[in-house]
Amino acid sequence: MSEAAADPAQAAPVRGYWSIVWRQFRRHKLPVASLVLLIVLGLVAIFAPFLAGDRPIYLRMNEKTYWLPNVFDYKDLVAVEFDRWTPGPDDRVIRPLIGFSPRRTGLMDKLLPPGPQHLLGTDDTGRDVLSRLIWGTRISMTVGFIAVGISIAIGVLLGAAAGYYRGWVDVVILRVIETMLCFPGLILILALIAFLGRDIKILMAVIGVIGAPEVARLVRGEFLRLRESDFAIAAHATGLGDLRIMLRHILPNALAPVLVEATFGVAGAIIAESALSFLGLGVPPPTASWGEILSQSKRYVDFAWWLVVFPGASIFVTVTAFNLVGEGLRDAMDPRLRE
Repeated sequence: MSEAAADPAQAAPVRGYWSIVWRQFRRHKLPVASLVLLIVLGLVAIFAPFLAGDRPIYLRMNEKTYWLPNVFDYKDLVAVEFDRWTPGPDDRVIRPLIGFSPRRTGLMDKLLPPGPQHLLGTDDTGRDVLSRLIWGTRISMTVGFIAVGISIAIGVLLGAAAGYYRGWVDVVILRVIETMLCFPGLILILALIAFLGRDIKILMAVIGVIGAPEVARLVRGEFLRLRESDFAIAAHATGLGDLRIMLRHILPNALAPVLVEATFGVAGAIIAESALSFLGLGVPPPTASWGEILSQSKRYVDFAWWLVVFPGASIFVTVTAFNLVGEGLRDAMDPRLRE
């Protein structure tokens, strides 16, 4: 028998936990494809100004150079209509792929069906639907990730305190969580927005606070389980403080289910933002939003099918992708399903 076969440590290299999770996640093609799609959507959201807009990415005019990232360079070109401007022989210009601003209206171009000029058609004020979908991706992704970030921050704080200290701290936090869960989420969001006003920052904060109880319950359960584990008891026996034990020893081992919940939370936040925009209570116009485009389709649903199909498909595909990634992570983290 060779030494490699005799020594199990040499025959099977030791893998870290997240390495095992990633290896299991890659076995499922649909979640991996969904993750790739979400990365593409994230890039679209980040580079929206370079993909759609009437302002050139790079412009050399009158011996002066203008760059899109530096918006203050364009302050002396406000009156220039770039979509109708023709560069001179000494001018140099690099335009976005879609040469229409999401806010650019044109009454002569309203409700045009998809065609060579407007690939996905126009809305009731002549704005390009494809450009608004691209910029709406930025709104949806921003609302989803920031709202979930707020949910995780609040939920981890409440859940960790309840699960670690138990006693009256646990009782008080549980009553708060149960009280919040008694109210329907969308109704509570509508009430808070009606009271606080329509603003994207308020919208993200409200959705984040509403989603915090689910995260808090998960973290509380994990802290109750891990508080009596050997490594936590050993850390306490060495004289470490409660805060260090919670942050350095218990919390890293309790985040796995939180990450799974976060993927579902982003999908829920996108649906909530789209629903509020559809009802006219979301992001205020003229900011582009998938739900706002759907809201316009209510009056023209009989013939302007592109106002229904394209934003609806964007919401459906994005939410489905987040749910598939969440299910893939959940299965990859389950030791009973490992191969």
